[in-house]
Amino acid sequence: MSWWDAVLLFVAGIGGGLVGSIAGLASLTTYPALLLVGLPPVAANVTNTVALVFNGVGSVSASLPELRGQRSVLLRLVPAGILGGAAGAALLLAIPAEGFEDVVPILLAASAVAIALPQRDRLVPVRRTVARTVLQGVAVLAICVYGGFFGAAAGVLMLALFLRTGSDSLAHANATKNVVLGVANGVAALIFIAFAPIHWLAVLPLGAGCLLGSRIGPSIVRRAPPAPLRLLIAAAGLALAVKLGFDTYR
Repeated sequence: MSWWDAVLLFVAGIGGGLVGSIAGLASLTTYPALLLVGLPPVAANVTNTVALVFNGVGSVSASLPELRGQRSVLLRLVPAGILGGAAGAALLLAIPAEGFEDVVPILLAASAVAIALPQRDRLVPVRRTVARTVLQGVAVLAICVYGGFFGAAAGVLMLALFLRTGSDSLAHANATKNVVLGVANGVAALIFIAFAPIHWLAVLPLGAGCLLGSRIGPSIVRRAPPAPLRLLIAAAGLALAVKLGFDTYR
């Protein structure tokens, strides 16, 4: 790997950490950058997952103000993240990715639309029922399986879920997403480190960039007007859906 490749990965990591901690779209820049420096798709995928551990560390540490009071929610959702991340990583190592990736553009486009829709009034607390809690847990598990398997835009799916199932604000939904997906990604990364070919020379600059970018993202979410930011996230999600759809179905 040349110095120029390392610089490219570092810059891609900053961009990935920034958009990943804001919108869950880290792979929008990191995965293509790994392909660009010559890694084959599967190796790029597992290397990307390991590098994005740094994105989780940075985004969670920067989201601590929004995580206050969320202990019970996280205790309920983190186990689903652990199980989903492990299952997704095992799937990637066991079966071809093509079939699973076919539905990704559709899921991503639907999630982008869900994010763009106005949030309901938060003056009346969302009534949490057993059925709602179970359905949310199942949805988190499914998203984390996808996150461990491929990961592109898993954060968009989860952000849409939390915005529709009771988070107080975009910043709170984003903080919860950062923790749950960070855990799922970390579990998947451990499995890949043990059983898959990791390109560590690529992980170092990409991970360093992710750590820097992800430390900045939550502060932007905290201060930015929520409606324009939701629309920007939705537009980025739709753009990625079109790109993935073109690559998948052409």
